[in-house]
Amino acid sequence: MFDLDHIVADTEVKESDLEEVVMGLIINSGQARSLAYTALKQAKQGDFVTAKATMEQSRVALSEAHRVQTQLIENDEGEGKMKVSLVLVHAQDHLMTSMLARELVAELIELHEKVQ
Repeated sequence: MFDLDHIVADTEVKESDLEEVVMGLIINSGQARSLAYTALKQAKQGDFVTAKATMEQSRVALSEAHRVQTQLIENDEGEGKMKVSLVLVHAQDHLMTSMLARELVAELIELHEKVQ
């Protein structure tokens, strides 16, 4: 998990730190999505205990990314204080697709478990 506490704890994210925050969002989101698909593979193999543990790891990574996103939104205060760049939009896209993938994978794991 990529830790950004030292940056987002400030009331204002400096422009020079924004790249690191954005990379943290992408890394944590990507980790969450990757872990979710690993859990799905484990469930397909019938290993539901491991799949659930892997999904918990995915939840933790996604929670970290979501916490950072929330802090960025709070720091902006709806006033446009933060420079919005293409890479920030890209990071947001990663976060949202990871959230969706995780939700769908959880449903698929549940279905696999019912079938078996």
